[in-house]
Amino acid sequence: MSACALLSTQHALATGMDCTKAASAVEKTICASTALYALDTQMGGAYRALVNATPKAQPELRTAQRIWLKTRDQCVDNQECLDQSYSERLQSLQKQLRAAIAYKPLEVDRLASEDLRQAIQAASNAEAEFPLERTLESLAIKTGTARFSDVTNGDSPDDESHFPKTIPPGVTQEEWKALTASKIEGASESGNSFYTLMDLDGDGRRDLIVETYAGGTGLFSYVETYHRVGGIFVRRTATLDSASSSDSALLSLNDRGANQSVDWIDIRGRVYAAYRNSYYGVDQLYLLNPLEVTAAVPTVTVHYRYQLSIPKIQKDEANGSSLTLDDALLESLTQAVGKVSKTKAKDVGEQKKPLCPIPPTGEGDGAYYGYGPGHYSFEIVGDIPVVIGDQCYIGRMMDWFGGYSVKDGLSAQLVMRKPDREETERSYQVDGRRHMTDVTTSIGKVEGDNGG
Repeated sequence: MSACALLSTQHALATGMDCTKAASAVEKTICASTALYALDTQMGGAYRALVNATPKAQPELRTAQRIWLKTRDQCVDNQECLDQSYSERLQSLQKQLRAAIAYKPLEVDRLASEDLRQAIQAASNAEAEFPLERTLESLAIKTGTARFSDVTNGDSPDDESHFPKTIPPGVTQEEWKALTASKIEGASESGNSFYTLMDLDGDGRRDLIVETYAGGTGLFSYVETYHRVGGIFVRRTATLDSASSSDSALLSLNDRGANQSVDWIDIRGRVYAAYRNSYYGVDQLYLLNPLEVTAAVPTVTVHYRYQLSIPKIQKDEANGSSLTLDDALLESLTQAVGKVSKTKAKDVGEQKKPLCPIPPTGEGDGAYYGYGPGHYSFEIVGDIPVVIGDQCYIGRMMDWFGGYSVKDGLSAQLVMRKPDREETERSYQVDGRRHMTDVTTSIGKVEGDNGG
């Protein structure tokens, strides 16, 4: 192949269709369809970006692209076939691009996670109940920041919120000029937003953190970061052509159906978004580089063991009343929660053996093996038998993904029902106090929103 022909082929592989030269049935079909032409353009851009990001892999990428083009051409003028072929190829290229440009943890990041592990271990020696919380609080960035939020034009709660029209307190004139030039108001289109100016990369100029409440079933919030570049703020994932908050977010926070939070901390002179995703018995803490697209990240894992008990006085938070359990019932419930794991949730569905004896009739025997389907808003710790006198009940202990507080400890309940009569459900509070058992570090992928 001549040099000119080779350059022409490479250009065609890396750009969208040149419809002025469309000759084949496939090319004419693509050029006649706005949707297909848009996909062709997107794919060309993704391919070009991947080639530029992986110079050593260029021969393999060109070969793979030529093979795909031959497969695509088999669709001829079938638009549905072409749409599927382009969509699959675009998805594959975007996945490869994300992996290629993703930030790889450096040795300083590994050392930062080890510093954090040691600090948590030391904190547990003084207080084994809240070592992670105490450590994060000691590392939190508390100075050199400015925070403001969206505003409304009127006093009505129905008034639409928007980015401030005047400079907020703590924001410099230079930063305000960059904010207005960057049209950051687009970040709040899906809900109310909060904005924090903070130097995220140590260059002496403050970058931008945007937290946007988007609602939905999980009551989601999305956290985006913008890098200060010259006179504007540039969204972290602009190279991936992400258009929405959910696509370009550094992380998401699920407030219903998960137990998640983020702390901005400084370790070894570097700023990290310490993203916590918790369950019964375990906190997973991911150290995210705030201005980079990340894949594998330093992870700190804290494990706990609980001491579970049933309060003799059961309080009804809804109406403020209370119920005192008799000694026999209290003993039965205490024995039941003694069968629950003290370290790990076991959401395993039905048991291999029935929790309560199945009557001779065998009617409805499936109800004897487990409590039944759960709900996304709570975590199933385990299904257990609860024997009260000569009656056996199917019990379930559930919590809110390890939700824990100084006042109440573990937020958990024990619900139970007769195996053959679901309408006889009862509910009791469970007290749980924890202490840390171990803390480890690793490098791995971020696991976040619990399916939200």
